[in-house]
Amino acid sequence: MPEEKPNKENTENNKPKTPAVEETSSTTKHSITLKGEKIDYSVTTGTIVLNEEDVEEGLKQKASIFFVAYIKDNAPEDRPVTFSFNGGPGSSSVWLHLGLVGPKRVQMTDEGKPIGPPHQLVDNEFSLLDKTDLVFIDPVSTGYSRPVPKEKPDQFHNVKTDIESVGEFIRVWTTRNKRWTSPKFLIGESYGTTRAAGLAGYLHQRHGMYLNGIMFVSSILNFITARFDEGNDLPFILFLPSYAATAWYHKKLAEDLQADLEKTVQEARDFALNEYTLALMKGNQLKGEEREKVINKLARLTGLSKKYIEGTNLRINIHRFCKELLRDEGVTIGRLDSRYKGFDQDNVGEMHEIDPSYAAILGPYTSTMYDYLRRDLEYETDLPYEILKSLYQSWKYENYQNHYVNTAKDLRLGFQLHPGLKVIVCNGYFDLATPFLATEYTFGHIPLPKVQQKNIKMTYYQAGHMMYLHLPSLKELSKDLHDFIEDAV
Repeated sequence: MPEEKPNKENTENNKPKTPAVEETSSTTKHSITLKGEKIDYSVTTGTIVLNEEDVEEGLKQKASIFFVAYIKDNAPEDRPVTFSFNGGPGSSSVWLHLGLVGPKRVQMTDEGKPIGPPHQLVDNEFSLLDKTDLVFIDPVSTGYSRPVPKEKPDQFHNVKTDIESVGEFIRVWTTRNKRWTSPKFLIGESYGTTRAAGLAGYLHQRHGMYLNGIMFVSSILNFITARFDEGNDLPFILFLPSYAATAWYHKKLAEDLQADLEKTVQEARDFALNEYTLALMKGNQLKGEEREKVINKLARLTGLSKKYIEGTNLRINIHRFCKELLRDEGVTIGRLDSRYKGFDQDNVGEMHEIDPSYAAILGPYTSTMYDYLRRDLEYETDLPYEILKSLYQSWKYENYQNHYVNTAKDLRLGFQLHPGLKVIVCNGYFDLATPFLATEYTFGHIPLPKVQQKNIKMTYYQAGHMMYLHLPSLKELSKDLHDFIEDAV
């Protein structure tokens, strides 16, 4: 007797269904005094499950997004709300959350050096909570955000879907909390500025959600400005003033250049955009006295030897610079913040082994975030909080095949749809990850009418990528952001 074959349809129906992922939530009450005013506020910590519309299955769960929302008690319904995230790609929102924007910040020295362990949080007198409600978002695979079971995480790990998933979270949160008529802001840092520019186009066009303003902290929108690829001379030009600022900080320049940082930066900026650009454009045709003149000027502005610059073919890679500037002292300098010093296994390597500026903040921000979420915000889970997951190498750029990522065009679309959009761009002189001249170049090449160009404000601080680590810069930055929000509302 032949064996009866199982009915495929029945087999599929008999498969156990994956249980739906439940959303989580914890709400706590707090207060803080900012500029003499006591502010009572509620914090909701939890997850929102993002769904995808499916013709056969209806709503299909895709990802669980973790967030922390600070809402001022008894405030008008049209109070501004700001959505905040960091970059990476692969970073949680912890840095802006506990460094600049939120009502608590990690206690550091005035110069930004760690205190402890153990590490502590203190009230953040520079928080933006007096001006706006705050929502901190952890994109998929960061913080406590995860894809739902059977959904692959890498589907969210590309420029386009990252923007779409964060944009969908913003839409859902805004709808549930009845905040469509509130003034809305984004604040992003590093790759978070790439995302914020993308959202400027996406939110305006896809959801009709117009933003009042975007705050860019340590910006990178056009990746051609920061990729030291063979044949791409642009980064060598655009990083030069940041090298000069770094050499100034470590006292590696001539006496006249050490006298005034602003003048030194301007001299480097002028040289980079004129003689140095023309020199690199000539390639192998740059010879003799003209070449020697450029080498001498590069040595003057970077603190590196003429022999070393000659060996680089007049093109100084950022990672090599971090190793070379203080090689004679046996130390390396930070990429995120070149004020920080570190050391390697030996002193003959081409590039540094770790970034000492990242090593200085990883422990303090990690331990305080874990403690704060469970102790103060009463959110309980045994998942690891992914502070900064390494997604850089696996991040996908399908929509940018054969050319560099550039979300500046999405920001332009945001301006086209909403000409009244306001933007502030915050730069650190000692930031060797997203240097200020590269940012100036990017924003200076967005084709906008003069009226919209006036809506973009640039600010500068004597600090690094996370300029809020430096207390004097934190004070300046907070004031600039407060003034910006007030103006944009």
